[in-house]
Amino acid sequence: MQPLPGFRDFYPEDCAFRRWIIDSWRLWAHRYGFVEYDGPPLEPLELYKKKSGDELVGQLYHFVDKGDREVALRAEMTPTLARMVSARHRDFRKPLKWFSVPQVFRYERSQKGRLREHFQLNCDLIGEQGLDADIELISLCLDILRGLGLQADDIVVRLSDRQFWVDFLRAQSVPEDQWYMVFQAIDKSEREPEEKTRERLGALADPVLQVLRGGATSERLDYVMKGLAARGLAEFAQVDFRIVRGLAYYTGVVFEVFDRKGEFRAIAGGGRYDDLLEKLGQESLPAVGFGMGDVVLGELLKARGLAPKIKDHLQAFVVLAEEAHRLAASGIVQQLRQAGLSVDYPLAETKMKKQFESAEHRGARFIVIVDSKFAEGLVHLKELSTREQIEVPVTELLSTLQAKFKG
Repeated sequence: MQPLPGFRDFYPEDCAFRRWIIDSWRLWAHRYGFVEYDGPPLEPLELYKKKSGDELVGQLYHFVDKGDREVALRAEMTPTLARMVSARHRDFRKPLKWFSVPQVFRYERSQKGRLREHFQLNCDLIGEQGLDADIELISLCLDILRGLGLQADDIVVRLSDRQFWVDFLRAQSVPEDQWYMVFQAIDKSEREPEEKTRERLGALADPVLQVLRGGATSERLDYVMKGLAARGLAEFAQVDFRIVRGLAYYTGVVFEVFDRKGEFRAIAGGGRYDDLLEKLGQESLPAVGFGMGDVVLGELLKARGLAPKIKDHLQAFVVLAEEAHRLAASGIVQQLRQAGLSVDYPLAETKMKKQFESAEHRGARFIVIVDSKFAEGLVHLKELSTREQIEVPVTELLSTLQAKFKG
């Protein structure tokens, strides 16, 4: 039996790699003053329809539950966030700086960098209209990636302005029901021949292509670029009006992070979405946020040689010289564990050589040898890196280990 297409098994080494990434996400989110929240993995289908329209429904795992309700596995976290904020935003001081790390699900064709499930960091800043909120989110996104070892020659954040394009289309007298077609053409222009883009855009081809070639400016983007430069992040950013993201969702500055070599899909993306709460039938609140998935990020880190070699690191392994010492050894193990140390020992009779090999394999820093000296209240303590071995009174074992870990 294999996992379903697009789903993953996480063996211990895979789980450790995923945990390393998520720990880094949480570390940087906390450094920026964000607090963690979570929500249910199952939501009413209507919530996703209101947020993204019927277009997203084809990608959802949705069904009618036993209560005759149309429900869906979460495909993204923002609708849940919007629902939660709408319900209780008056209970919190603004702006809200919230993050979450859900597992999300979409039924789409599995390919490189895109599966049917992934873990995703979501960071959102709600209740602040000014562009400094956008700069804060983009900086957090970049600092997370820098913290994982990626540098300016590895990644770039490409910035655009959805409001610029809205103003542009209105100035060109393009009906709103045709905007989606224009945005689709802009989004695909990087991957298609210019002739195809012109065919898609028709009479709009020349003015749109002029913008894409650098023939436009945005005060909002100028401000954001200056803000990133003030933080020492200018070399990571560039203005690129080809970044448009979803039509029904974003309202201002938008961004996506890519690897410089162009080998992978977008690593992260987000922007301002000031109208979402209002679309869900609640009062309007300004908001900006981004998402970063573990799949593309993990592939990029491995390709750049930045994935750490994660081993199971025990602080101590207790070795039994003879099976007669099992009860004594188990008592020592229990004492050390209750003091907060990670400790293991053989659960079945095992030769000492095998026990030492197990300790080495498990990455133990110290070995505690329980032998005939235990009758005198002593054990042997061996540090594997130096091979130094000393006798320690059982009553002083814990304090000796704690002192060595502090040292």
